[in-house]
Amino acid sequence: MADLHIRREHSLSLTAARKVAFAWAEHVEAEFGMDCTYEEGAKEDRVTFTRSGVNGVLHVTADHFDLDAKLGFLLGAFKGRIEAEIVKNLDDLLKPKPAKKSSPKKQ
Repeated sequence: MADLHIRREHSLSLTAARKVAFAWAEHVEAEFGMDCTYEEGAKEDRVTFTRSGVNGVLHVTADHFDLDAKLGFLLGAFKGRIEAEIVKNLDDLLKPKPAKKSSPKKQ
C-alpha cells in the first residue's frame, strides 16, 4: 500500500473553500468513479472518497486543504502520476479567477 499526503494552503474563507471542495468532489466522482461523502463541520469539513483500490479524506478548513489517501497494491505503482493529477486539479481549482470586465454602458 502507498500513502499520499497533500497539503495546500489558501486564503479563502471556509465558505469559499467549501465551493472548491464541492467542485473537487464532483470532478473525482465524474473523472475517476469515486464515491464521495461531504460532511460539513463548524471549523472543518471532510470529503471522504473511495473506490476500488483507493480511499481517503480531504480535510477542508478556512486556510488549507489536507488530503490523505491510501492506494491499494495495484494503484500504488502509479502513486507519482496519481499524486501529480490530484495536485494539478487542486491547484487549478485554487487559482484566482480573473475578474469579469464590465461592458461599457450604452447611452
